[in-house]
Amino acid sequence: MKICTLAPLAPLAFALLFAAPLTSHAQLSAYSQNFEALAPAEPFPGSNSALADDGWRYFVNVYNPNGSYAYQYGPFQAPNSLAGISAVGTGGSVPGNQNMGVYSDYNNSAAHLGGQLVQTSVFQLQTIGASDVGTTWNFQFDARWFNLAAPSSALAFIQTLNPSNGQTASTVTVDMSALPDSWGTYVLPFKVTAAAGHLLQFGFLNNATNYNASAIVYDNISLSPVPEPATFALMFAGLGLLGFAVRRRAGLQAVAPR
Repeated sequence: MKICTLAPLAPLAFALLFAAPLTSHAQLSAYSQNFEALAPAEPFPGSNSALADDGWRYFVNVYNPNGSYAYQYGPFQAPNSLAGISAVGTGGSVPGNQNMGVYSDYNNSAAHLGGQLVQTSVFQLQTIGASDVGTTWNFQFDARWFNLAAPSSALAFIQTLNPSNGQTASTVTVDMSALPDSWGTYVLPFKVTAAAGHLLQFGFLNNATNYNASAIVYDNISLSPVPEPATFALMFAGLGLLGFAVRRRAGLQAVAPR
């Protein structure tokens, strides 16, 4: 697993601060989704709101062939459509039958046909509360290759954004570009060092142009807090007291008169 800082997301970080009104969380909350209860994507060009209703959003940055920044659009509710961006699909999931595919915005024909790079991000967004600062969270998911082909690339990320200046505070990523055609589990640990009121964003991104294939499928996505060492200490202390009580009770029973 390759973990690195996410330089390509710098323009995205600025744009996504406008997504703050889309979240109602006063503090971070655990998230879990296996997509089994969500309606599958409709055939092209149909769509439904299953992913949007679950809080998924998307944002797109477009770059010129020479690498210079062109324009951006979003954030918008993530579609559940085979036409582009994201869809709930079926087949080969672990352990169920449905998953979420993430791929380029193929509806942007002008950019693709013009040789521009279309950077598409599909994500969840939450607001950090005061009690979240200093905590560690695991962003975990299953993933496999679907039809991504070079020079397209993909990655998963978790990061914090400062809404006052639009800057990315910290980022952890894993490269999804060269996955095998079999499911694997990935975990991105992330410590929240940003201040209360900043944004936590986690999701998936791909870069594609000229209508090249770019799809990766994901399943069993979760965001969960990692217990602090003090919590572990209390837990082990409690287990120790429980074990002592059990042993003491057994000892008393052994010496009790008959």
